[in-house]
This record gives sequence, structure tokens and C-alpha cells, in this order.
Amino acid sequence: MNDALQVTAGFGYPVIVAADCWQQLPIYLTQLGLSGRVHIVADQHLQSVATQLRIACGDASTLLILPGGETSKDSATLMTIYDHLLSQRVERSDIVVALGGGVIGDVAGFAAATIVRGIACVQMPTTLLAMVDSAVGGKTGINHPLGKNMIGAFHQPRLVLADVNLLKTLPARELAAGWAEAIKHGVIRDAQLFADLAQADPQQAFFDATLVRRAVAVKVDVVNIDEREQAERMLLNYGHTVGHALEQLLGYGVLLHGEAVAIGMQVEARLAHTLGLCDDHLIQRQTAILQHYQLPTTISQGITVPQLLEVMHRDKKVQAGQLRWALPRTIGQAEIVRNVPIATVQSVLSTLIAEG
Repeated sequence: MNDALQVTAGFGYPVIVAADCWQQLPIYLTQLGLSGRVHIVADQHLQSVATQLRIACGDASTLLILPGGETSKDSATLMTIYDHLLSQRVERSDIVVALGGGVIGDVAGFAAATIVRGIACVQMPTTLLAMVDSAVGGKTGINHPLGKNMIGAFHQPRLVLADVNLLKTLPARELAAGWAEAIKHGVIRDAQLFADLAQADPQQAFFDATLVRRAVAVKVDVVNIDEREQAERMLLNYGHTVGHALEQLLGYGVLLHGEAVAIGMQVEARLAHTLGLCDDHLIQRQTAILQHYQLPTTISQGITVPQLLEVMHRDKKVQAGQLRWALPRTIGQAEIVRNVPIATVQSVLSTLIAEG
């Protein structure tokens, strides 16, 4: 694990991004001193990999297969995991392994955070979006009808094991959604990453473990500075305030998370421009790269401004009734801005809806 990225939060844990590394999980667990039973919670599309992983982890390990997708990120799925773990007489020395995309990682991670008051969790992300964002940082939870990710806990994993070869079976739309988070990292913190993504072939870039690792490194650096999202980590919410609202209003799963974030990035870039924080060139470059990765850039005309504002003001990032925005100044630099005039927000939202 010498070449692993290292998160200092929680117990501290390695983040390994490589090819053909998922089979090494039992070795990594031994190196980390984790010797309890392994309980694998896996996306149904990964049945074969999950079965092989269970065999590798030994006869005492267990396997629970669940449907993936945003509609599974709910209390019913969480209860299914609880039922499985309790029926297997889970102990505090045991380990939950979340094998799948961001939904499986979030809900299985939340189960690990809360079952018998908390057990170890290993994140094994198998989507690009989960690799570059949700698997790192310890955010776990489920959705509520009144808001996305409104119920959850910070529970840092003991290991993140991201095998880029598991991305090969993903459909193009899922890959594009993942690149949205990587592009976001470029806008807020890494101008060279943004430039390299702009030049890459969207259908081939995910084979490049080094490029994926660079996108993950941004998340690792930010989490190391601000584990609990008190300051720096709020920048990672770029595109998410509007994005989460769109996901909820359209119905979870209609827009993939990365697609919704891409639209949210467009809103927030235009907000930044209207407030005089950035120039037109930033918007043009961001629009071009999002389109390069086949991501949406306008809001569906079926959504109204009042609907968006109502949902956004229930966002967990609201403080004293005011939205806090992550807004870019240049590619590679962003800041948190409070007290943005509501008329400005309304105007930008209306423009993007009209363009849609």
C-alpha cells in the first residue's frame, strides 16, 4: 500500500486506485489488522464479482445482494441490511464491505455506522462517480422524501479499494455521470486536472488509473483539511445545491447524480459571473467540457423556479435560512459565498430553464 493516497480522518485509511486490485482485499484487511467476519453488501449487477470476493474472504463471510440505483437509497434498503447483519449475529469486530456505486456505498456505510453502535467499513466503489467522490470522506446516509441525503452520519471507512477495471462494464451514461464529479474537482481546485480532462477521450479516460487517481486525490486533500464540512469541504458541494433539488423534483433516478451536478455547476458558474467573481471564459470552458463528456447543461422546462427554491432552502447546507454557495473565481479556484440575493438566483435559474 506504499503508493496509496492517505486520508487522515477517522482512524486514517488508505485509498488505493489501481487495476486488478479488488482480489487483494483479504490481504489488505490483514495488513490493516481487521480480522472479524466480512459482510459483503453488493449491487445486483456485481453478482459474479461479489461471489468471488466472498470466496476469497473465507467461509465465515456473508453476502447480501441489493438493487442499485437512487431508488434503493431509502429506509427500506437500510432495514434490509440491518436484518441481514443481525440475523448473522454481527459483532463489533466485523467488517461491512460496500461493493457497488455511490448508493450502495452510502447506505451500507450508514448501516456500518449504526449497527451495534458502529463497525468497520470498507468501500469498494465500482462506478466512476463513487471512486472520485462518494467513497472517500465518510459521508453515509439515505434519502428522505423531503430531501436528498438528509439522514446519515460521518463514518470514515478503514479502506477504499477502487479497481478501475471494474469500470469496463459501465454504460456510457454512467461513465459520463462520474466524470462530472472529476470535472467539478478540476474547477474548484485543480486547473491542470481540468485541462487534461478536456483533452481526454471520454470513452477511454477511465482506463487511465493515474487520471482517476488524480481526481480522487483532490477529494482526499480536501477531506484531510476539513473532515466535517465546516469550511474547505463545502467547496465540494459545487453544483450540488441545485443538483440535489433537481434529483428530488424529477424523482430519484430520472437524472443520474452526476448529470444533476453538471446542471448545478452551470447554475453556480453563472451565479459567480453575475456577482462579478468570474468571467465569461470560465463559463465557456465549463460548458465545453461538460458537453465533451455528453453531460446536460440546462434545466428541464418541466421544473419551475419556485419549486427549485423551495427544495433548495431545505438543503442541509442552509445556515440561518441562507443558502451557502460554492462559486468559482477561475478554473482551479473557488470560494464559499453567502447572502446571494434571491433575485439573482431566480434570474439565473430562469435563464437556464428557458434555454432547456
